[in-house]
Amino acid sequence: MTDLQAYVAEVKARQKGSVEPLPEVKTVEPFVFNAEDLRNPFIIDEKAQETEEEKIASSIRPDINRPKEELESYELDTLRMVGTVDRQGSLWGLVKATDGTIHRVRVGNHMGKNFGKIVNIKENLIELVEIISDSPGAWRERKASLDLAEVGEKK
Repeated sequence: MTDLQAYVAEVKARQKGSVEPLPEVKTVEPFVFNAEDLRNPFIIDEKAQETEEEKIASSIRPDINRPKEELESYELDTLRMVGTVDRQGSLWGLVKATDGTIHRVRVGNHMGKNFGKIVNIKENLIELVEIISDSPGAWRERKASLDLAEVGEKK
């Protein structure tokens, strides 16, 4: 019993430790959520639905029934413009395909897999408008071009 009393006396004689004070609690400004002005996610938004219907009813869509031209079997980035020819006052473009064949094209011809239609031919540039799909049934136009390849360039 004396050992126990000596130990308790020793513990009581030790210097008491101090506990650090708790950090100051920062007050957070409350946020009031007001859902009255927000749309209900369980009700179909008629305005958004009309927009989708307008996209589907848009006049921009490819002519799938027209016969495909030979250059429509190539990706546009695999074709190279290699020159132009002036025939009877109109400028024709010369386009080289990946198989080495050179094709003559003029305004109104199609090329590339995205329904690209040639809208302008300049001495160093062929400008196209492609029709690409945004979502099922919705189409949009995108401008594209083929620049004249340099003489020493190899692909």
